[in-house]
Amino acid sequence: MEAVVPKLASFNLLNPKSKSKSAIRRFSSALCVSSSPSVTSTDSVSLGHITRPDFPILHQEVYGSKKLVYLDNAATSQKPIAVLKALQNYYEAYNSNVHRGIHFLSAKATDEYELARKKVAAFINASDSGEIVFTKNATEAINLVAYSWGLSNLKSGDEVILTVAEHHSAIVPWQLVAQKTGANLKFLNLNDDESPDLDKLKEMLSRKTKLVVIHHISNMLASILPIEEIVHWSHDVGAKVLVDACQSVPHMVVDVQGLDADFLVASSHKMCGPTGIGFLFGKSDLLSAMPPFLGGGEMISDVFLDHSTFADPPSRFEAGTPAIGEAIGLGAAIDYLSTIGMQKIHAYEMELAKYLYENLLSIPNIRIYGPKPSEHVQRAALCSFNVENIHPTDIATLLDQQYGVATRSGHHCAQPLHRYLGVNASARASLHFYNTKEDVDEFIHALNETVSFFNVFK
Repeated sequence: MEAVVPKLASFNLLNPKSKSKSAIRRFSSALCVSSSPSVTSTDSVSLGHITRPDFPILHQEVYGSKKLVYLDNAATSQKPIAVLKALQNYYEAYNSNVHRGIHFLSAKATDEYELARKKVAAFINASDSGEIVFTKNATEAINLVAYSWGLSNLKSGDEVILTVAEHHSAIVPWQLVAQKTGANLKFLNLNDDESPDLDKLKEMLSRKTKLVVIHHISNMLASILPIEEIVHWSHDVGAKVLVDACQSVPHMVVDVQGLDADFLVASSHKMCGPTGIGFLFGKSDLLSAMPPFLGGGEMISDVFLDHSTFADPPSRFEAGTPAIGEAIGLGAAIDYLSTIGMQKIHAYEMELAKYLYENLLSIPNIRIYGPKPSEHVQRAALCSFNVENIHPTDIATLLDQQYGVATRSGHHCAQPLHRYLGVNASARASLHFYNTKEDVDEFIHALNETVSFFNVFK
């Protein structure tokens, strides 16, 4: 079935009569707030209602008169005023390059940039901030490990284990490295519950296994994996573990020392921070033994005409001028999340996850992918689904243009997983802590109306 071609979007603030200058003044004044959530929590008010005032983008109408319901958080999260303020303050007050100048602005920028690194380290409980390498995103972080550690440590006959549910950014770099080294990629399938088959993983692990690349939370299946156990099994055969934590770090407590992961990656933009920056956590002994990924300024110790020597990590892996403002914005996002508390965020999102899943089951002829929630099985706050005989892009288009509900359709950068499940694409609704049960209700109502509309043409 061919998908409907969407028209271009337009949007208004919830007060569409406002003049542009006054809107700018309101926006600028809104930036002068603290990093704390706006409303004091009470038992009768959900975390979503408490935090929504901190996200200006959520308070608008799209297509002229439709209230925005944003349910595409697995793709990217929205940014609180505190993060916008931090970015604005950097560029207005102390914009300068880092590590290279002795003047006031450079010293201030360097202090704030390195403070952001310390905030990331504390947020995931790394033992030292030197174990945090800033990258432009999680994809670059995985490529860093692939090209620096992978090319130096993998050889013909070695095995790298991945799952069929990995994001493309966790598959393609290792395909390229395998082509160069002769290493073999082994893929773990799903079990009957549509989660990666961990019993099979234990069978696949051997002394040939040098690396396990695995997600913490699937961006399509919503499955949450027991990383600590997977790391233990992998270490028993001498393998390292790289964890894709892009869907977990923004939503739950992640403790890299407790997990004992060798490498872990995440992206700022999924955790209420700016785009253009992510990070790699690597155990210090591993980072110290890895060669540079990119060459240039900042990553060197000394440069001669015939050779160069290199800085210690993390500088060794941060060639050139970094994303300074974005790192500072990420630090502000971490402050904001920490003020709320990741345990509180996770508990609330588990409540939303259950509410979303149970209400989606009311849609006729729906197929929800991933494990069924139970007393022993938790799902993340997202659902990928298809409705019989309706293209997911048609569903997403109508939800958006007729009801203002922003969802995602396509393969979600997981084509192998979709092929494994026998479909080309799916629709996905994904929640964050600033969403509410009312958002879910509006989505379910809109989806019911959308399905009814397309069923008319059967």
